[in-house]
Amino acid sequence: MAWQMDQCIAFLAAAPIFTRAGEPQKVRPAAVAGGFYPSDPKALSAMIEEMLAGVTLPPLEGPILAAVAPHAGYPYSGPVAACTYAALKGRKYSRVVVIAPSHFVAFGFTSVYDGDAYATPLGVVPVDKEFARELAKISPTIELSEKGHTPTLAGAEHAIEVQLPWLETVLGNFELAPIIMGSQSYESSRALGVALAKLIDGGDTLILASSDLSHYHSYAEAESIDHKTLQALAGWDYFSMSRNFQARVWEACGGGPIVAAMIAAERMGANQARVLKYLNSGDTSGDRSRVVGYSADLFVKAPHAAAAEAPFSLTGQEKAELLAVARKSVESVVREKRPYMPEVPASETLNREYGAFVTITESGHLRGCIGYTSPVEPLYMTVRDTAALAATRDPRFPPVTAAELPQLRYEISVLSPLRRAAGAEEIQVGRDGLLIKNGRHEGLLLPQVPVEQHWDRQRFLEGTCAKAGLGANCWKDENTDIFRFTAVVFGEHEP
Repeated sequence: MAWQMDQCIAFLAAAPIFTRAGEPQKVRPAAVAGGFYPSDPKALSAMIEEMLAGVTLPPLEGPILAAVAPHAGYPYSGPVAACTYAALKGRKYSRVVVIAPSHFVAFGFTSVYDGDAYATPLGVVPVDKEFARELAKISPTIELSEKGHTPTLAGAEHAIEVQLPWLETVLGNFELAPIIMGSQSYESSRALGVALAKLIDGGDTLILASSDLSHYHSYAEAESIDHKTLQALAGWDYFSMSRNFQARVWEACGGGPIVAAMIAAERMGANQARVLKYLNSGDTSGDRSRVVGYSADLFVKAPHAAAAEAPFSLTGQEKAELLAVARKSVESVVREKRPYMPEVPASETLNREYGAFVTITESGHLRGCIGYTSPVEPLYMTVRDTAALAATRDPRFPPVTAAELPQLRYEISVLSPLRRAAGAEEIQVGRDGLLIKNGRHEGLLLPQVPVEQHWDRQRFLEGTCAKAGLGANCWKDENTDIFRFTAVVFGEHEP
């Protein structure tokens, strides 16, 4: 009966509200009030104010262009969400774009609400209808629609709604652009992020991604998965984030909204990603058996860019261990037809996730090269797997035979996070590798390639376009993303 009453309230609230002029308005109801958060305005305000009062923030300089906040019930995710909103308190925004996933309805586009307002117990938040219309014109993947917004018998989407009482409390009056992503592919996230960056003029618009992180793992497993996500977020590697979300290696129900917000903020001039707080439901509920992760994150246009981290490096011992893993992996898969099972190294670095390539040569000639561009598993396991793949699965060569094993030499390239190059002038031959992506086409060349080929910057770009199966000038296409990275390269020398 309680469930039926909740549904009745939701659908009755969806009835048209009339303006003084008698024109009907389409208002999305407060469908999860009384469940995810209190339905009584006084109790709701008191809960929010109490959580905000408990926040201590680090120093923040510069405009906040985008943010991430969780969307679980307030008793669970509220202490984390409060960090995001405490950072926004007192700042002026005339418009807030809230991007959320669809939990109950499947559809293949990005849905910008076609109605007039969203309602909460604290009031009615008007939709910026002109902004919504203009946004839907920019990309065929974005449509004006009620899809995902309107409550259905399957359930009422909460991911936008739960953010609104917080926003009403810390910002006061603002117009809303409510967006639900039916598809969270990289292409959909990019289309939305680019469209937002094109349309937003000035610093009075906030982009808010609504997302929880991993779902229903043990406490330790959740922390391990979520910190990989947050490490990539802090490094602004949204391409690897998107790829790992799609492969379900990492988890965030609003992964697409986070990626879209990062793409938009980057193009609008944000230069710092700040992780303010991470907790999971085990911290707030006490039940650590099956938890959900939450983070509060900001993307800031700081007056001074953060100091660059020390370049990634490996000790001689670590390099020797990885080269041994590569050789033993190939020998095991070729001779014994089974994967090599290395011991877990003592080195903390070798147990961290990094992308890496293994290049195999024979008598100075390429014999195979395969790698993982994204950090999907501990470095020593990435080397194990990519070495075996380079020896047996590189489509350019037949599989390595046992007779060849003594003549093989191994080179390993450990990759830094991927960062989008805003312009070709940022690319430095000899330092950077490149990954070029346009739609389904993608190609990568390691930093050592242009040096070995005596290429200048333009020839390097053209060569990477060719590797992606695209025309030589694809790097000039506005639909092309150019990601750069550095690499620690080391190997065995030919005798």
